[in-house]
Order: sequence, then C-alpha cells, then structure tokens
Amino acid sequence: MVNKVQEHIDSLNGAYVAELGMAQIFYYNHYASFVDENTVKLDNGKEVLTKTASHFIVATGGRPSYPGIPGDKEFGITSDDLFSLKKAPGKTLVVGASYVALECAGFLTAFGYDTTVMVRSIFLRGFDQQCANKIADHMKTFHTKFIRNATPSKLEKDDTGKIAVTYKQGDVEEVEHFDTVLFAMGRYALTEGINMKNAGLVCEKNGKFKVNDHEQTNVPHIYAIGDIQDGRLELTPTAIKAGNLLAQRLYGNGTKLMDYNLVPTTVFTPIEYGCVGLSEEEARE
Repeated sequence: MVNKVQEHIDSLNGAYVAELGMAQIFYYNHYASFVDENTVKLDNGKEVLTKTASHFIVATGGRPSYPGIPGDKEFGITSDDLFSLKKAPGKTLVVGASYVALECAGFLTAFGYDTTVMVRSIFLRGFDQQCANKIADHMKTFHTKFIRNATPSKLEKDDTGKIAVTYKQGDVEEVEHFDTVLFAMGRYALTEGINMKNAGLVCEKNGKFKVNDHEQTNVPHIYAIGDIQDGRLELTPTAIKAGNLLAQRLYGNGTKLMDYNLVPTTVFTPIEYGCVGLSEEEARE
C-alpha cells in the first residue's frame, strides 16, 4: 500500500510539472523568500536566483503540528509520515480528535492494528457534535479504543524498543506502551521561512494572512490562497478554485470572487460524514 501511495504522489507531481511546461510556465523547484515587495530569492542549495514580478501568489500550505513535549519529534510521527513507513505500525496511539486523527485511526483499525485514540476534549471540533459522537460510537463498536479527557506529557523508548507514553487523565498520571505514536492535533501555516517582513507582509499570530474578498494581503499585489488564509476553510478543492478564479481576475478579465460560504466537506471516517452549512451548535448561536 505504501508503494502504491508513493507511486500515485510521484505521478501527480510529474503530471503537474508536465502541465506547467505545456502551458509555457517557468517552474523552479526552489525555496522562495522575499527580498522586497517586488523580488523573491529562489534557492535550491545549488544555485540562487532572483526574480521580480508585479504580482505574487503565496500558497505555501501547512504541515501537521507537534505538541511540544519531550520526545515528540524523536519518537512520534504525523499523518505526513504514515504512508512512508518502512514497517507496519503495529500497536498505534493516535493523539487528537480532528478528522485527520479519526480517519487515520479508522483505517488502521480496519487493517487489524491495535489502535487507540487519545482525545483531550471533544470529537471533530467545529462539526455538528451529534454527528461527531455518532462517528466515535461507530468506531468504538468496530474496535477502535479511546482514552478520553487525556493529554500526553512525554514520550520515551523503553527497554523493549516500544514507545512509553506518559499522559495525564484528569489528575491521574498513566503510562502505556505503543509501537507507533501519531500526532494529529491540527496544522500550522508554512509562512515563517518566506521572509515576509522584507515585503512588508503582516501575518496573524498563527502565521496566517488576513485577506480580503480578492485574496489580497495587506500588500495589495501580494495574494494568499489556501491553508495560509486566516479564518478560511483548509480544503484542497477550495484552494484550487480560489487560485483558478484569482488567475482569471488577474489575467483573463474575470470578475468572479471565490464564495467561501456553504462549501460542502466530507470526513472519511469508517462511517463517512458529509455536511454543508452551519452545524446545529453554530445555528443555535
């Protein structure tokens, strides 16, 4: 399965590069950072280039967060690593109750691995809680285990090579041993390395940009789309659509703006959940 996933990712990357070439778009496989508001530096470790432009679109996306506890990066993994494992995950702890956490736990259980989810508070924050709890109940029925109201405090390797997870459940400190610990506790914006201050860009504390209806940042000719937009949906199709419409406005005489209201989304847990519009909690509020 890992081989199939990696082959699929490679084929997608190859197809994107080929399509850019067919559209006569210059593609640089480099890290980009701002020199000033009209210039970027491109660096791939072998060569450094500078490019100027009248418009910039920042779409650097996000990466899974670690909790910042002893041993988390040394002994833990994230959803980014799950499809690159060299060996089977074995007994697995998934930390978090996001859709990523429950999706990963769901298919690991389905593959027959002893899987436990550690939940700090509620399932699927931001989604309808009646539906979220139905998903958790369904997963529990089909042998996914849950540790409720708990947070990990440290990870260590024991004498057998397993990962000893120390966690607090209420006022009680517990230790349990796992083969794999997967953190799925949200994501952070990949904006720190682009030297945004050189361009006069201002971001929020979470590293994301506040943008207007035209996707403009505080620097009008610099746009931000996708997961780095503050307060907007973190969904791939939404980012693609927003980028398409932005390109049409910039270069194709388009006028249509991206509509972020009433975007349907799906959670691919063992019992799948699709929704659109307000949750019951949001509607009551």
